[in-house]
Amino acid sequence: MEQVTKYIGLDVHKERTVVAIADGGLRGEVRDYGSIGTTRRSIEQLAAKLGGQGYRLSFCYEAGPCGYGIHRWLQELGQDCIVVAPSLIPRRPGERVQTDRRDARKLARLHRAGELTAVWVPDAAHEAMRDLVRARDAAGRSLRRARQQLSGFLLRHSRSYGGGKTWTGKHRRWLATLTFDHAAQQIVLEDYIDAIEAAERRRASLTAQIEALLPDWSLAPLVQAEQALRGVALLNAVSVVVEIGDPSRFTNPRQLMAHVGLVPSEASSGETVERGGITKAGSRLARRALIEAAWTYRWPARRTRELLARQEGVPQAVRDIAWKAQVRLSGRYRKLVAAGKPTTVAVTAVARELLGFIWAVARARQPAA
Repeated sequence: MEQVTKYIGLDVHKERTVVAIADGGLRGEVRDYGSIGTTRRSIEQLAAKLGGQGYRLSFCYEAGPCGYGIHRWLQELGQDCIVVAPSLIPRRPGERVQTDRRDARKLARLHRAGELTAVWVPDAAHEAMRDLVRARDAAGRSLRRARQQLSGFLLRHSRSYGGGKTWTGKHRRWLATLTFDHAAQQIVLEDYIDAIEAAERRRASLTAQIEALLPDWSLAPLVQAEQALRGVALLNAVSVVVEIGDPSRFTNPRQLMAHVGLVPSEASSGETVERGGITKAGSRLARRALIEAAWTYRWPARRTRELLARQEGVPQAVRDIAWKAQVRLSGRYRKLVAAGKPTTVAVTAVARELLGFIWAVARARQPAA
């Protein structure tokens, strides 16, 4: 006799989780179960109580600030569980009332219908590395904000640096010569400089930690292989890998491009075809790292000393893909610009194709079956 499945929708919050149950079958009942604590013990008790009735359980909940703890607890118990992409949950235009109980019932019903899209859940070690890389990214944003605040302060007081590139040693020496008539403004200047230096130390410290912990990470060989590509240095490669995992898990590169949000949006109907900007789905950090790498393809294809150093110890098949990418993407950029496309559009198109070569590199380094 086939085991009956019950679909469990969880609306997860910091302290409490609202539970709803959808019985198997197209017309099965969808009912409220109640509220439980968002703790491991409560989740285990729920699974034991519902599963003890001889039913097969299938849980689901939205990805959110509470992370993947519930997913891992249920997986350890041998229960099926998916974490749902919130932006891809079907929504009715007329829905104007939203409560925790309604959300839980909706999740259970849509899970039973197979209408939910699951996100990829990294293991604990992968998530730890991703947290570290994201912390460095946050430090970089703090540094840029601190520098903008200082630049804005100086601009308001007609202090303009004309010595070339900013934030160099020469620029910092120029900052040290600035004086103001009012003591309060001098204090503000020194405080902004201190904030910049603190942000720089924080970013440098996190970068060093990434470099130190990377060799022990299971995906370190993939990071090394991706660095064979032009523009994909250490931090770019780590950012892409921690955000999307192993690219070879995708069946084809088009799926990967859509996952990162580098494909054009579209609103077509009948004979009308309208395409807009990129969808910007998925990870902002991975997308930005790819765009940064794509800018290097403005120049003709060539093997630089730095690139050759990064390719040492990389399989020949990966090097061949990297050279093919250089020739293809450099030519692609020139062709798009010659056709009148803005440089930002051309670089975005190059970044999308670069992701395809990253997928090819991930496949090339796998042992033959």
